[in-house]
Amino acid sequence: MFNGLKILLNNMLEKIKDLYTENIQTQISASRLLPETIVEATTKLVSCLLRGNKIIVCGHGRSYANAQFLVANLLNRYELERPSFPSVLLTIDSAVGSAIVSDNHITTLYQRQFNAIAQQGDILVALVPNSGDESIINVINCATNKDVEIIALTGANDDHLQGLISENDLEVQTPAIKESRILEGHLFIINALCELIDHTLFTQSG
Repeated sequence: MFNGLKILLNNMLEKIKDLYTENIQTQISASRLLPETIVEATTKLVSCLLRGNKIIVCGHGRSYANAQFLVANLLNRYELERPSFPSVLLTIDSAVGSAIVSDNHITTLYQRQFNAIAQQGDILVALVPNSGDESIINVINCATNKDVEIIALTGANDDHLQGLISENDLEVQTPAIKESRILEGHLFIINALCELIDHTLFTQSG
């Protein structure tokens, strides 16, 4: 019994080390591939805010938590005390989401909210870690039709977005296929964007 428990604990320790290694390797690859793209995304978001528009954020499934986190950082604060930035989360966990799903197909859940609030000059941040969820794809199509720029956070398996975003849009692609590593990468990108926005608008000199 004791030996069996010891083997189990050793296996878990090795698994944890493997997870750290996998995460670190993903982040090292991202650090080589993504800095310029993240700067470009920051520039787009800052320009959106300075012209008085809003940031609309959409994520489904496990990405919904990251979408919530981004909007919380924008509306409240990241690390710096500063005014709130206009941002909207396309939501599922409310009476709004429940009513839409009750009366319509679930794939229209975010689309109806987006169409009601989106204006030209806004930016849609869409979190799409792997296979394109139809409800998110519908929002991306609506953004294109409304001439709303798109910043899509994706993973290495991004075929589902081909032909959906234009050259005016931006894809920030975490170099991973496993969803858990992509979600971790997206959270880092969200933190980086929030820190860079604050730095650009409030802390850089000159």
